[in-house]
Amino acid sequence: MKKSIVFILLFCFLVPYSEAQIWKRKRYQATLGIGTAQILSDIGGFSDNKNYLGLRDINLRQNRVDMNLNLKYRIAYDFNARLSLTYALLHASDVVGSNESRGLESSVSLGEAALLAEYYFIKNRAEKSYLISRSRIGFFNFLDFYAFAGVGAAAYSSKGNDQLILRGKAPNGVTPVIPVGLGTNLVYSPVMNFGLELGARYSFSDNIDGYDSQYTSVNDVYYFFNLTFTYKLKTGAKSLPSFR
Repeated sequence: MKKSIVFILLFCFLVPYSEAQIWKRKRYQATLGIGTAQILSDIGGFSDNKNYLGLRDINLRQNRVDMNLNLKYRIAYDFNARLSLTYALLHASDVVGSNESRGLESSVSLGEAALLAEYYFIKNRAEKSYLISRSRIGFFNFLDFYAFAGVGAAAYSSKGNDQLILRGKAPNGVTPVIPVGLGTNLVYSPVMNFGLELGARYSFSDNIDGYDSQYTSVNDVYYFFNLTFTYKLKTGAKSLPSFR
């Protein structure tokens, strides 16, 4: 009887401790992302009296592509540090908006490096229940939801049409940026995640598109919407079993 009680007490103590250590075996992560990129700048868009909170400036015809590589280190169960490297193509045009007659158009190549912090305000249960089948703990228990913010810098080069060349300023430059955003991950296995991420970058430049209008004091903002794939690198002596 005494042996049974001791065993039960040890089990109750060791299982929570073991679960708490699972995430530490996969502290390092590499994430690839690919998706769409859009810039909100002085080219294109609608005037303030025709535009509620800038929502009308979002134009799918202006979407271009971005690709990024992220290296993450898991500091705590719900907190990551992240280095992000991104290459993006951006496009702005007066074809749709309040300045169609102006006829400006710009294509931008942009490279960005940023240091970010990720906070997971909803964590999956899979890491604590990896011996339980998917069907038993439910699909939504394999989802993470997180917010991120940080600091970075972007180098850009813009190429404008003839109208922009006549009006534009220096087509190249470097600017600090402030990235913020939200994301979600599906924990597919102990070593792989798939996800979606929406991120905005507030820049300290009003010339990313090669044009700085005298009628606005708002700096350029650009957005990324990405599909992501994460691979978790082994950092402990033991590997985790696959989800059943």
